[in-house]
Amino acid sequence: MDNRNLRIGAAQLGPIHRNETRSEVVERLLGLLREAHKKQVQLIVYPELALTTFFPRWFIEEEEGLSLDDFFEKDMPGKETRKLFDAAKEYGIGFCLGYAELTDGGERFNTQILVDSDGSIVGKYRKVHLPGHEEYESWREFQHLERRYFQAGETFPTWQAFGSVVGMALCNDRRWPETYRCLALGGAELILIGYNTPIHYAPDPTQDKHASFHNHLVMQAGAYQNGCFVVGVAKGGIEEGVESLSDSCIIAPSGEIIALSDTDGDELIAADIDLNLCKNYKKTLFDFDRYRKPESYGRITSQTGAILPEET
Repeated sequence: MDNRNLRIGAAQLGPIHRNETRSEVVERLLGLLREAHKKQVQLIVYPELALTTFFPRWFIEEEEGLSLDDFFEKDMPGKETRKLFDAAKEYGIGFCLGYAELTDGGERFNTQILVDSDGSIVGKYRKVHLPGHEEYESWREFQHLERRYFQAGETFPTWQAFGSVVGMALCNDRRWPETYRCLALGGAELILIGYNTPIHYAPDPTQDKHASFHNHLVMQAGAYQNGCFVVGVAKGGIEEGVESLSDSCIIAPSGEIIALSDTDGDELIAADIDLNLCKNYKKTLFDFDRYRKPESYGRITSQTGAILPEET
């Protein structure tokens, strides 16, 4: 069997505050990239919205000194981010980066790109499962307006890259089993997930104490049930007064966490992964060709909310 080893890094970020410039943030990303180079990492994964503070916490129309466009990238690479592409190419390291995308047609997406070791963009993913709400809600301690500021993506594509088949997802996507299954049906062996997750969940604060547990639970289950490596990367710590989850990790197809962050700040964790291990699960318990029964799963794509049985 061919050697399919990959040294992968999860580049966790600490808080990014609203007054930090794009250039300052890119310097932090470059610092993690340089550390990855020293550790011989071949692919480094950055978090969701890695270039700015998590701006959906504000109702921007009412926030003095804030403009929505300031948080979006019209070009990728752009003037400031070109340095990251150039440095990664020089080191021969691929990377995955989350950011807010503004298209030429004026559409806004929560986006993640996969960049090869030669600096070329391999693929682009746009977040499908947008959490939160659309209008200002005064009862909240802070807002979560992703559904106001972003348009939802539509599909879960995969790409052949880094000697593997790679898929991407963002934050709330990781909570939905359909995300992993769609990617695995596209052949994914490696799933890269960036997230920004406030620990306080306003609609049901009883879940706050489970934030770390739930974060790892869904990614470990997704890895195991689909025979994939999963890399989850946070932007954590206390950002503009809001505490966000860290706990970045690298997970094997067994569901085991093989690398885990120690801090709430900028931190690189790394692991050597053997992509051939995916076959141990994809060709046994989770042999889709042999065991899946799509004819029995019609409800998954034919309805959204639950339809209860009739009372007897």
